[in-house]
Amino acid sequence: MRKLSLLFCTFASLLLSFSCTKAQTLEYATFGGGCFWCTEAVFEELEGVELVVSGYSGGEKKSTYKEVSSGKTKHAEVIQITFDPSKISYELLCKVFFTTHDPTTWNKQGNDVGPQYRSVIFYHSPEQEAVARKMKDTYASQVWDDPIVTEIAPFKKFYTAEGYHQDFYENNPNYGYCRIIIDPKVLKFRKEFKQYLKKE
Repeated sequence: MRKLSLLFCTFASLLLSFSCTKAQTLEYATFGGGCFWCTEAVFEELEGVELVVSGYSGGEKKSTYKEVSSGKTKHAEVIQITFDPSKISYELLCKVFFTTHDPTTWNKQGNDVGPQYRSVIFYHSPEQEAVARKMKDTYASQVWDDPIVTEIAPFKKFYTAEGYHQDFYENNPNYGYCRIIIDPKVLKFRKEFKQYLKKE
């Protein structure tokens, strides 16, 4: 019985050690590219992305969707991505970000207008800042003809959006906005980044 208990404790210790090691290797990326229903739908499909959460960042306090929608909170609608850098690079995440939304329009994405829809990258480290600025100045400028207006700022705080916003595209495939706006965006993304998608 004592040997069995010892074996169980050893196994539990190894499992905990593995979980802690994996958690330590994961990193965050925080992007704002217009409506978070759209951006969430895209990044969830990338291999190496562990989790995508819709929320708000850039403001000074926790706010509701209604408050953020007023454009007065300084928040942007963002997604916070938890990713494994051994499987997907931050540079590739930035490439997807600059490809799948319009970074040339000030406080606007399509018919969504206001500072909450601004194009923004909140970096989590000096290394992320360097990559974000490089991708803005080189890659994005080659993809888009007009000047890139994406804001690049240090990450301060992320506030998770209300539950009904999470996995919105997956949970509401027949919703009008999803069919008209998100469907074409996702299909174009899948075609362009086919080799980086999660295996089904």
